[in-house]
Amino acid sequence: MVLIVVVDRDGYKDTYDGSVSLIDSIYYATVTLTTTGYGDITPVTPTARLVNAFLVTPLRIAFLVVLVGTTLEVLANEGRRIMRDSRWRKRMKDHVVVVGYGTKGRSAVQTLLSNGVKRETIVVIDPRAQAVGDAGNDQMAAFHGDATNRTVLRRAEVMTAREVIVTTDRDDSAVLVTLAVRQLNPNAHIVVAVREEDNVPLLRQSGADAVVTSSEAVGRLLGLSAVSPNLGEVMEDLLTYGEGLEVAERPVLGREVGKAPSSVPDRVVSVVRDGKVHRYYDSSVSVLAAGDKLIVVRPAKETPWAERPGADEQDE
Repeated sequence: MVLIVVVDRDGYKDTYDGSVSLIDSIYYATVTLTTTGYGDITPVTPTARLVNAFLVTPLRIAFLVVLVGTTLEVLANEGRRIMRDSRWRKRMKDHVVVVGYGTKGRSAVQTLLSNGVKRETIVVIDPRAQAVGDAGNDQMAAFHGDATNRTVLRRAEVMTAREVIVTTDRDDSAVLVTLAVRQLNPNAHIVVAVREEDNVPLLRQSGADAVVTSSEAVGRLLGLSAVSPNLGEVMEDLLTYGEGLEVAERPVLGREVGKAPSSVPDRVVSVVRDGKVHRYYDSSVSVLAAGDKLIVVRPAKETPWAERPGADEQDE
């Protein structure tokens, strides 16, 4: 448009000084394409007017089409996003929120999936765009933002979450996230990973139900591997899902009620009764009762109990 005016500038008249310069051409192109048209610069020759009629007018129309089309596309996309979010929020309940999708967060998600948790019930929050993109590529809902911000937690529907797993890179951030989550959802089960053992009591006071000291756990595994390579290999096997052995929780079967934990085919490690964990040798759980749950060591390829055919009937 500027080129058209510059080439034929003798066919235009400026009411200010009578001539049209390059700056005037830029100005005229701007006000003409945006259909503002102040009238201070006008085509006066037949050639200039024909050019305006057959070239400039289509350019105006094209500009308006692009402007209106882009605006409508943005509004339509935003409307679809709002509708998708609304539908997602209506059905999102008793889900699992994972704060941080780094190495610890990914391992936690993989463990959840290996134990029968559905992918669509997992929501990820991470301040890194790359991590959010990775979670989206893994077919999980993901939110970009700082989980210490309550607005971000509300977007992830923390208020209706069943579990919240906090795997931030810093212990102070973990404390703030735990406090915010506990305030928004007093009933959620919160599991937090921290680096330093000294911060465990603070996390407990902040509302965490379980605190895992990552550096201490790694140090213990290193020590076990140094003292006994075989023992270290077994511990690593128990912590690795998908192969070898794994630790799992399952309900007591009807036919196992009244028996000792040692008589159960699975290797029983602990018995959960009334929400409290007892060692398998504890005299208070020497006889299994209906409603108990067992912490067992089993082959990793074994089907999770909740997915076994007829599990509910056998449990009854």
